[in-house]
Amino acid sequence: MPPKGKQGTKGQKQIVEENKSTISFYKTIIVAVNVIFLLFTFIFFWGSFTAWYMFLTFVCLVIYFACLRTMQSMAGASYTPDGVTLLDGGIDLNMESGMAEHLKDLILLTAGVQILSLFSSYFWLLLLLAPSWGFYLLWVNFLAPWFFAEAPEVDEKKQKKMERKMKRRQ
Repeated sequence: MPPKGKQGTKGQKQIVEENKSTISFYKTIIVAVNVIFLLFTFIFFWGSFTAWYMFLTFVCLVIYFACLRTMQSMAGASYTPDGVTLLDGGIDLNMESGMAEHLKDLILLTAGVQILSLFSSYFWLLLLLAPSWGFYLLWVNFLAPWFFAEAPEVDEKKQKKMERKMKRRQ
């Protein structure tokens, strides 16, 4: 049974520590996946490691780097000039339904695709899930409400007032 009342908030120092551990966790995942992938590729699949697979591996590395850099900039804590007192802990990376959650999902998707690609090259196609999911979120949250928004109702009084103003300007 969930606790009653308002959910407790985190302190800035706790957010900073959790952000550091979250970034460290995802760095560990990235390093482990790349070591496993490159080790298996160099030992077992060196003959089929063509320029195309090198490019796909590079794309994965770019995705990892971009996600980690974005998470680090989001979690950037600011301190006083003396470096002792914490002014702002940055954005909580473990907040539900935040931008960081999408970045963490992208890291996990990329890691899964990279490991699964050791079994079949067709698993690389799963990387296309990321842009399609991004377009879906863009459509649902921004584009569709904007395109299909109903025109605001203008009452008759305001309409007649606007018409009189337009006649005066002519």
